[in-house]
Amino acid sequence: MSSDAVDEIVDQWARERPGMPVDSIGVVARILRIAKLLTDERRRVLAELGIDNAILDLLATLRRAGAPYRLSPAEIAENCLVSGGAITQRVARAEESGLVRSQRSASGKRTVTVELTPRGHQAIERNIEVLIGRERQLLAGMPAGDQRQLEGLLRDLLAQMSRD
Repeated sequence: MSSDAVDEIVDQWARERPGMPVDSIGVVARILRIAKLLTDERRRVLAELGIDNAILDLLATLRRAGAPYRLSPAEIAENCLVSGGAITQRVARAEESGLVRSQRSASGKRTVTVELTPRGHQAIERNIEVLIGRERQLLAGMPAGDQRQLEGLLRDLLAQMSRD
C-alpha cells in the first residue's frame, strides 16, 4: 500500500507530539479531503448545468417523494437537513424560475405544500442523470465489491456519529 499526504500528516504529528493519539487523523483527514474533491466536482458539474446545489436538492427531494411530487416545507427541511428559513428561500428562488409552485392556505399567509412544476420535473430528470453519471465515473476505478464495503462502513460511521 502506498502512502499519501495524509500519512505524512500523521507521521508529522506523531513525531511532533509523541504520545498523542493520531489514529483518527487517517480516517477524518481522508474523509474531509474526499468531501472537498466531491463538493468541488459537484459544484463544477452543476455550474455547467446552470443549477445550484440548493435548488437541485429541493427538486430532488420533491422528485424522490413520488407522484404528485408534493411535500410540506417542514418535510422538505427534514429531508434536506436545513432550516425552515433556508427552505423558504429555496422555494422562493425555485418559484421565480418556474420549477416549483406553492399552494397556500385560504388566508394566503402560510405555505401548505410545494410541488414540482412540469418544468421542474424536466429539470431534475435531466440534471440528476448527468450528476449521478459523473459521480459514477469518479468511483469507476474502485471495484464494485470495495464500493459496497466502503458504503457499509460509511453507513455505520454515519449512524454512530448521528447517535452521539
